[in-house]
Amino acid sequence: MNADFLQIGNGEAVKRDRIPHLAFDDFRSQALAIVADGGKVVQFFAYPAGDNVNLLAVLRSDHLQLAGCTAPEAYPALTAECEPFHMFEREIAEQFGILPEGHPWLKMVRYHANERGRPDVFGNDYSEDIPGNYDYYSVEGDEIHEVAVGPVHAGVIEPGHFRFNCIGERVLHLEIQLGYQHRGVEKLLLNADRKRLPILAEGIAGDTAVGHSLCQAQAVEALAAIDTDDGARVIRTIGLELERIANHVGDLGALSGDVAFLPPANYCGRMRGDFLNMSLWICGNRFGKGLVRPGGVRFPVTDEDRRVLNERIAEIKPQVQHVIELLFGTPSVRSRFEGCGVVSTPDAENLGLVGPSGRASGISYDVRRCFPTEHYSRLDIPENAEPTGDVYARARVRADEVLQSIKIIESLLGGPIETGCVEDGDYNLAPSSLVVTLNEAWRGEVSHCLITDADGHILRYKVKDPSFHNWNGLAMALRDTGISDFPLNNKSYNLSYCGFDL
Repeated sequence: MNADFLQIGNGEAVKRDRIPHLAFDDFRSQALAIVADGGKVVQFFAYPAGDNVNLLAVLRSDHLQLAGCTAPEAYPALTAECEPFHMFEREIAEQFGILPEGHPWLKMVRYHANERGRPDVFGNDYSEDIPGNYDYYSVEGDEIHEVAVGPVHAGVIEPGHFRFNCIGERVLHLEIQLGYQHRGVEKLLLNADRKRLPILAEGIAGDTAVGHSLCQAQAVEALAAIDTDDGARVIRTIGLELERIANHVGDLGALSGDVAFLPPANYCGRMRGDFLNMSLWICGNRFGKGLVRPGGVRFPVTDEDRRVLNERIAEIKPQVQHVIELLFGTPSVRSRFEGCGVVSTPDAENLGLVGPSGRASGISYDVRRCFPTEHYSRLDIPENAEPTGDVYARARVRADEVLQSIKIIESLLGGPIETGCVEDGDYNLAPSSLVVTLNEAWRGEVSHCLITDADGHILRYKVKDPSFHNWNGLAMALRDTGISDFPLNNKSYNLSYCGFDL
């Protein structure tokens, strides 16, 4: 750990005057040194500080550590020396009009004017209310052609644009453009009534409702000194693991469908519904909305609930095992999965991939094991790292995690769960404070950072969904791959548009 960066705990509230405020050159050099020494970027963002704008970096190695500085109007880009800062610097440039000079690929993230009304650093003209003018990366040559897909897709799917540079069927480069449904989530969270914060958090990415609402609840609990009981922590863990299972099972079915192996596709679709219905049984919502609130949970898990859930899991567990064996034991499936869409470990490290996407490329990091919250410190979370970085590895990680999560839930349902339920309530946040929370949602590391002003009002609410890291992993997976393999690779990542667009 660098001496000038403050070490903090996951979900630990700290007073802002404890956060090191460095000269920019020191901030830059020390942040780069930490990442060069194996550290990773959790958060890097800007926030208003009186007449100035401050930068704040939250980095992780064996510990979380953070420091800040006053942001210059322009500065030498960290990305030019350290790739993991890439997306964060683009976001800062867009949100506050601060120019990272020498950034190797400076383009907009969500296509909106900056918050300070400053001249736009991307050279866009907002007079016609059209999302920015951007020249896509292009490859020249007589045999080169481009394939443009989206943003409107032929299905019930969120908007995103994919631009392929190809030579024949081989993809030289894929550029992904998102931001079509930027909703201003961070501003909504900043200005919302306190009772609405959990509802907004659940809607950041609808398939990650438990993951985001858990980060939000933990942040509020830290700043408002609210305690949760053991039973609530167990139920929250069950909710997060049910969310993980349902999404992984659905993705395994989608991957089966993309290689025209229909039995697992059909089985997984039905089993996904079974797991969603377990969340429905607990809290009345198939996606876990309404379950987690600051202070605990809104619904108990009674002895009768445990009996029903245990019976359902006992019935479906052998079915899940059978389908996984069928999927991975079929030679035609393995021949399509193996060697398709490879992302090497060094590339994954440079892109900052997290979750199953990172673990499939040899990065063993899992928040549940490295920075545990709720009941996870009492559980044995395997590393699950796969070395090959291909579609097979991404599918294999998901399958392993499904079985492990079922085992976790079985263990948590083994005895009575006692908790005092809570409802949406008001609370006072500690003034001039900061908290960072991390959880391992099903796509990977989710992080929320709350900063309060001198009156205890929220000064900055920063959200990071794992898709913010992982979309560039999909682009890298398509390098030197047949364009017909795009749907399979896309399904192997299954990233969130709205979690990225915010």
